[in-house]
Amino acid sequence: MPLATAAHDVSFLQDLAIVMIVAGLVTIVFHRLKQPVVLGYILAGVIIGPHTPPLPLISNEGTIQTLSELGIIFLMFSLGLEFSLRKLKQVGATAFIGATLAILVMLCAGYSLGQAFGWSSIDSIFLGAILSISSTTIVVKALGELGLSKKPFAQLIFGVLIVEDILAIVMIAILSGFATTGSFAAVDIGITLMKLGSFLGILLVAGLILVPRLLNYVARFKSNEMLLITVLGLCFGVSLLAVRLEYSVALGAFLIGAVIAEARPIARIETLLEPLRDMFSAVFFVSIGLLIDPVLLGHYAGPILVITAVVVVGQVLSCSLGVFLAGHDRQTSLRVGMGLAQIGEFSFIIAALGMSLKVTSSFLYPIAVAVSALTTLITPYLIKNSDSIIEWFDRAAPLPVKRWLDFYTRWTSELAEGERHFGLRLARKWGWQIALNLLLITGIFIAAGTTRRRGLTWWPEFPRGEDGLKAALWLGAMLLSLPLLIAVFRKLRALAMLLSEMSVTRVAGGVNTNSLRSVVANTIVAAGCIMLVLIILLLSSTILPSWKLLLVQALIVTVTAILLRRSFTKLYSKAQFALQETLAQPPVHRHTAGETRLPAMMRDAQIATIRIGKAAGVAGKLIGELRLRTNTGASIVGIQRGAESIINPGPDEELRTDDEVLLLGSEAQLDAARKLLSPQAR
Repeated sequence: MPLATAAHDVSFLQDLAIVMIVAGLVTIVFHRLKQPVVLGYILAGVIIGPHTPPLPLISNEGTIQTLSELGIIFLMFSLGLEFSLRKLKQVGATAFIGATLAILVMLCAGYSLGQAFGWSSIDSIFLGAILSISSTTIVVKALGELGLSKKPFAQLIFGVLIVEDILAIVMIAILSGFATTGSFAAVDIGITLMKLGSFLGILLVAGLILVPRLLNYVARFKSNEMLLITVLGLCFGVSLLAVRLEYSVALGAFLIGAVIAEARPIARIETLLEPLRDMFSAVFFVSIGLLIDPVLLGHYAGPILVITAVVVVGQVLSCSLGVFLAGHDRQTSLRVGMGLAQIGEFSFIIAALGMSLKVTSSFLYPIAVAVSALTTLITPYLIKNSDSIIEWFDRAAPLPVKRWLDFYTRWTSELAEGERHFGLRLARKWGWQIALNLLLITGIFIAAGTTRRRGLTWWPEFPRGEDGLKAALWLGAMLLSLPLLIAVFRKLRALAMLLSEMSVTRVAGGVNTNSLRSVVANTIVAAGCIMLVLIILLLSSTILPSWKLLLVQALIVTVTAILLRRSFTKLYSKAQFALQETLAQPPVHRHTAGETRLPAMMRDAQIATIRIGKAAGVAGKLIGELRLRTNTGASIVGIQRGAESIINPGPDEELRTDDEVLLLGSEAQLDAARKLLSPQAR
């Protein structure tokens, strides 16, 4: 047995060595040819894979599967690190409309294509899902290489990609259920979405409260090893949690990456993870090539070319139309559409899902990879020539059509400016908060129901058997949910008062205005409370104990809520403040971290020292958060902290009270920096 294990270890090491050596050679060749390296990795996988004679260098399916899963974890984790809730909020409506329309159009197009080719229904459904998601990695690399990442249309593209990534996760969960049951039952889809939404809500809320604070604490030790190990532990731990809850490792890795992206030392984390990300991204794309059979691709050359044309045309038209309908001009809309005309990593994951569940045909995966390779080649040329295509459209389009398009853009802009009513914004905000709290409560009861199914296996001698287990779980779920339930009631009451004031005006109500408003508010609160009770009973259906135990526990919950109402309210407020604090302080990524670094040469540079006082308002902030060089032109080149000297500190260095900061810049820049760092200094 030890010899067999050793042989297996050597075989895995040999396969990994082959993958990395070939990937390294491909990187050099494709850089010299100025072609996307991703294509080179896939081609390398084909060359060394089990389907390429005469001597396949890697043929062990277990090795291929392991390499692929490791690659997926790090690829999705790195995509999560690029995820930004703030960026999504800025382009939220446009991104949602554009992404949703594109996905629906491509789902229908892919299914129709599959049926036209004579494929099975499930192959056609998976083809539609594969074609509906654009590639984040390919688009980001293409825009970066062309120097267009900071353009307004590029920010819209990133927003659409973020929404597509979220919807892809939902799609993966639905497809997994469909592959298991063989049908798209509305109830099953609803339950799947409810479970997934609860998992996402709990993980994101708890993660945003706890994880950034943990990483901020670890970062204070100035140990790269400690920070890296902590981050990798979170990555693999949450990926494993997702698998245990019957979701994919891709989902867990992406979510924890999005949470870690909100930590203050994100620039340092990205720098530490960059080599691992590059290594395992290469492993992932090489592993894709390992699964491709060139003979099969030759056999399906016709469908591959047709599907590629449908992806390019369909994505350009649907994404452009979605962005235009959201209120952007036709030039911006076409640029966004041409930047999203490809498929990539999520398409591979969806295709691999069908293979792993053994519900799709063997030809679907290599077809998806081939289409991705072709669209990846086309994408940079589409982006580069987008201006020429837009100019051609402006010349070719009839004048009435262009006038109508311009009129629609102006109309949507005026409509958006008119939707600024304070009451509506406040009502929408409270409504979302109520929905989020209900989602978290749902997650708690789903976890309790899952525990019930396994509880007696873990503890066969539980007091009073299954009824006692149900009672304990129901009581525990209710006590955990009490802070959220109290918050829902308070926000419901505030929302009812707001809606009553908006619906019953002084002019309409006259002397009875206050009475009418009270009736409307009380009716809304009563209806909301009844709905809340029904929701709790529905969620509790699998863990409700006998009536006698239930009445006793309901009394316990009621007394606890009355006695500890203020404590629960304070606990909820602290959690809400912690969440808002995390989202209110934008982390400094590597692409903005350079703003605080020392310039190469400054002819009129001078040096000044400033002491950070308690009243300055900058103590406790990171250098990167101050944007000192952006706002003043001066740079921090050193910090004297007691006996410790910090030379050329990084953007994630925290300024503290009584720090002596060494500044470099011109006289005017130093004056501006003094006002920013020490308002009392002149």
